[in-house]
Amino acid sequence: MQKKAAAITPAVQPTPIVIVSCRDSQGRDNALTVAYCCNCSFDPPMVMVSIAPSRFSHHMIKETKCFVINLATKEHEGVMQYLGTKSGRDEDKLAKLGLKTEDGRTVNAPVLSGFPVNIECKVVDSIVTGSHEVFVGEIKYIHAREDLLDDEGNILFDKLELL
Repeated sequence: MQKKAAAITPAVQPTPIVIVSCRDSQGRDNALTVAYCCNCSFDPPMVMVSIAPSRFSHHMIKETKCFVINLATKEHEGVMQYLGTKSGRDEDKLAKLGLKTEDGRTVNAPVLSGFPVNIECKVVDSIVTGSHEVFVGEIKYIHAREDLLDDEGNILFDKLELL
């Protein structure tokens, strides 16, 4: 079969859509939907999230240098839609949705308790890449539902129905 030119857009798909939660220096929590998220280092374990500077959460992560990646499953589709279309500048989105949080164990950011996997990250670097800033986060702690772990504590991703 012949190939032809495709539209030039970010073309590495699929990638999971995640919810990134963060806290500002005054203790105000927020969360947003992030489509650009991936692994970027095996040793030390690191991930990266890409957030537009216009987003309310951007300054929070710049300020506190930490965030939590909350893996969203199909049951969180409505939450993901809401967090991706509303701004924390206008309302407390977590309260509006009734999302339960707990403090991170290693970072000063909220963990969304109702999500099956939460990845606490400390920002070690960032780079502006056009429309977004990529925050590189070293993984400091991972919360995972017990039924999603094998005997060695590895996450069984095939059991998750990620968005």
